[in-house]
Amino acid sequence: MHDTPLQPAQLGVAGVCCIKQAHAAQLFGVAQSYGRKYTSSSPLSQNLRALIDEDTRRLAANTDPHPENAMILRPETPADALAIEQLTAAAFEQAPHSSHTEHFIVNALRRAGQLSVSLVAEVAGHIIGHVALSPVTLSDGSPGWYGLGPISVAPERHGQGIGSQLMRAALQALQGLGANGCVVLGDPGYYARFGFEAHPQLQLPGVPPEYFQALSYSGQWPQAQVSYHPAFEATS
Repeated sequence: MHDTPLQPAQLGVAGVCCIKQAHAAQLFGVAQSYGRKYTSSSPLSQNLRALIDEDTRRLAANTDPHPENAMILRPETPADALAIEQLTAAAFEQAPHSSHTEHFIVNALRRAGQLSVSLVAEVAGHIIGHVALSPVTLSDGSPGWYGLGPISVAPERHGQGIGSQLMRAALQALQGLGANGCVVLGDPGYYARFGFEAHPQLQLPGVPPEYFQALSYSGQWPQAQVSYHPAFEATS
């Protein structure tokens, strides 16, 4: 008999994922005790175990007992465009380092056909979170690299683990596309949780290197400057 490690905080995107309170509470109890012998061998394994426990605890605590209020992660549809725009604008309205053009960027990426992954988090018909991934260009010609962002969560929903679930689902979807890697510009302390780290050989001109991080699916690290799509310069 072989044990299969649980992944309670990771949600797939091929179908609709509804989390019920009883199931979430059960997962929390199991995740707390399952696999300790497999996750005490190194600091990295212990950190991964802690992240799983943290996200599962949030699920058990925050999931509404009524199925109609369960959160769904799914790809965007054309009908979601306005709601995503409004959500993104609200999410970045008070952000201190924001250009406040993030909602314009998402719209411009969509018009250009560059939203490789665009997922929404929905509760009772209301979109409360969104994440976008789009292709980036590397100066050495390396293919298959993508940029993560913008990622948005409704201000009143902060602290509920929604952003983490969107991140994991988006990165899983990116792997399904056969991506070689992903870059992100943002808080190193946050994005390190998902495997991102700064690599000096990958540079975004004009940005402090510690804030530009990358995740390689292939294990290969190109030496190149990274360029985002022109849609990231949208202002309206």
